[in-house]
Amino acid sequence: MTGSPRSAGSLLDQTIAEIKAEFPTFRIVPKRGHRLSKVIDVLLRVLTFGAQTQYLTHYHTVLGNTLYVPEKWDATAELDRVITLRHERIHLRQRRRYGDVLMAFLYLFPFLPVGLAYGRARIEWEAYSESIRATAELRGYEAAAAPSLRAHIVHQFVSGAYGWMWPFPATVEKWYETVLQGIRMGTDKTSGRSGDPRGAA
Repeated sequence: MTGSPRSAGSLLDQTIAEIKAEFPTFRIVPKRGHRLSKVIDVLLRVLTFGAQTQYLTHYHTVLGNTLYVPEKWDATAELDRVITLRHERIHLRQRRRYGDVLMAFLYLFPFLPVGLAYGRARIEWEAYSESIRATAELRGYEAAAAPSLRAHIVHQFVSGAYGWMWPFPATVEKWYETVLQGIRMGTDKTSGRSGDPRGAA
């Protein structure tokens, strides 16, 4: 089982340095004033019928090798920023794996852009699995298993936050439990490419 919480210290700088070593052009840029982010915000409000109104204020977005962050980024606790960076590093690796065109296609279209987005669910499940693992490593297993975190992540999948990408709560709960089981046993089988929204053991 993953051990006890650790102090952040220079962990944030270390994590950023590790990402830059893997992706030399990586940078962190505020969404405020970024024209494309504003356009995406408007599109999401329209496509989700007003369900997603926090894109600029609460969500982090990788475009290319740049991470666009909301205004609260600098005020966010260090460990939370590290957990977010580990989530976003998965997206950077996915982009490298698939390429820009295929990554965008998988994220936006299969099966449906809104309501049942299997491709987006696969991509986000891999990244959110890393969020759970990072939480367990940095804050302890109990924090990763906390009902509040579970509810938050399940909400991302089944709500308009990501366009109802996989609107089946029971399935998402099974994914979550599989990640926790892997952490408890020290063998997380949901890492890499294996997470599948159609079911988990």
